[in-house]
Amino acid sequence: MSTIYLIRHGKTAANEQHLYCGSTDLSLSEGGIADLKQLHYPVGSPRFVTSGMKRTNQTLQILFGDVPFSVEPQFREVDFGDFEMQSYETLKQRPDYQQWLSGNNDENIPPHGESGAQMTQRVIAAFDRYAKVQEDLVIVTHGGVIAALMAHLFPEEGKNRYQWQPQPGHGYALTNHTYAVLGSAT
Repeated sequence: MSTIYLIRHGKTAANEQHLYCGSTDLSLSEGGIADLKQLHYPVGSPRFVTSGMKRTNQTLQILFGDVPFSVEPQFREVDFGDFEMQSYETLKQRPDYQQWLSGNNDENIPPHGESGAQMTQRVIAAFDRYAKVQEDLVIVTHGGVIAALMAHLFPEEGKNRYQWQPQPGHGYALTNHTYAVLGSAT
C-alpha cells in the first residue's frame, strides 16, 4: 500500500503580504524558511515531485535535503492573470475584480488568467497519472492545488476548496482512500 504526501510550500513574501500569487516564481521568505525548519516528515524513501517553482523546490530541499526529484508543471498554482501579485485592497475598486469575486471562482476567469475549474482539471489529470504508480510519493506543491485535489478526492466531506487548503509547509498523507493531516513540529 503506497502513500502520497501532498505538502504545501513554505511562506513567501506574497503570502505574508496577502497577495494573489500563482504564476509568479517567488522564493521562500526568511520566515517561511524558519517555519519549515521546525517541521519533520519521516517518509522513508519515496519518489519526490515538485511543481518546479522556486518555492516548491526550496521547500523540498529544506524538508528532505538534497534528494533527486522530478518536476511536474501541471502541479503549479492557479494563474491569477491580471490580479497576480496584487491584494484585495489594490483591486477592490476594479469592476473586473468585483465580477470575479461575485461569481463562482471555479467558473470565473480573471483577465489573462485561468479559472479554478481549469486549474483543477489539469491538476487532477496529473495526479491521476502519478497515483497509478504503486510507490510512495511526495508532491510539494501549492495550497490551491492541494485544496482542489482534496475536494475532488473526498467530496463526501462537504468541504469547499478553501476549507481544504493547508497552512504553508503542511498538507495531507493519502493512503488507501483515507487521509491524515501533516505538519508536526520537531
